[in-house]
Amino acid sequence: MVKKETLLIVEDEADIRELISFNLEMNGYEVIKAANGEEGLNLARRLQPDLIILDLMLPGADGLKICRQLRSESHTKNTPVMMLTARGEEDDQVTGFAAGADDYVTKPFSPRVLVARVKALLRRNGPAQETTSNQVVEHHGITIDSARHEVRVAGKSVGFSATEFAILRFLAENPGWVFSRHQIIDAVKGEDYPVTARSVDVQILGIRKKLGAKGDLVETVRGVGYRMRGE
Repeated sequence: MVKKETLLIVEDEADIRELISFNLEMNGYEVIKAANGEEGLNLARRLQPDLIILDLMLPGADGLKICRQLRSESHTKNTPVMMLTARGEEDDQVTGFAAGADDYVTKPFSPRVLVARVKALLRRNGPAQETTSNQVVEHHGITIDSARHEVRVAGKSVGFSATEFAILRFLAENPGWVFSRHQIIDAVKGEDYPVTARSVDVQILGIRKKLGAKGDLVETVRGVGYRMRGE
């Protein structure tokens, strides 16, 4: 019997929490729920869900603080986080991605769209499928293992969010090639994905920071986009 994927919903509004839970359970997921950030953080640490849906405006510790904490801990640093909020402005999206979110869904939302986004995020973060892409990409001392969802820099494991990982892998698989922000979004999220190009800049900044001394391998091509330095 295939084990159900477990999703954690952290949402203080009971009606929204139950609406999300119902639709996810109808699609075959195991759902656990929390009404505030601290409870959600404790459940994430203890149960290590496959994905976390995290409301931004929570009583006590807000979603941004919880997301940053999740990204700082070894057991949850790679767990996909979908941020759910009524704030839909570009600056709010950028702030969410900068905190480590992998996706950003605004209220009000269609339950069908939310479920589709959950499936897409789990698929991108799941075990690598048999494709023409190499499961392990090595470039200038950076090793990207898709099967393990692991990045090693000079032999040391470094934690990346699901979106950061996908962008880094995409660029490393195509060294020397320049990609616009929209091409990067299409490659790692799918065409017509509702996210701003500016959010790519935030993800690139996070990738460079985590790569440390090798961060300059991800180059900015002014007026065009980004590339991984070639051989």
